[in-house]
Amino acid sequence: MDHYYVNRHDQETGEHEVHTGSCRYLPEPENRIYLGYFSNCKEALEEAKKYYSDVDGCYYCCRPCNTK
Repeated sequence: MDHYYVNRHDQETGEHEVHTGSCRYLPEPENRIYLGYFSNCKEALEEAKKYYSDVDGCYYCCRPCNTK
């Protein structure tokens, strides 16, 4: 289980990345939305879709959910 966040700013390819709370690429507090405490990144991505239609997992901390 981990805390998950979604970046408020989209990537160059248009998606908003989901990160764990311990990710070295976690956005600054003013640039992220707390999603909650989940057992995996797939659950966190479903929550992130409530905020943004195009979401993806961070390559470094949510690799199973990274598709782009």
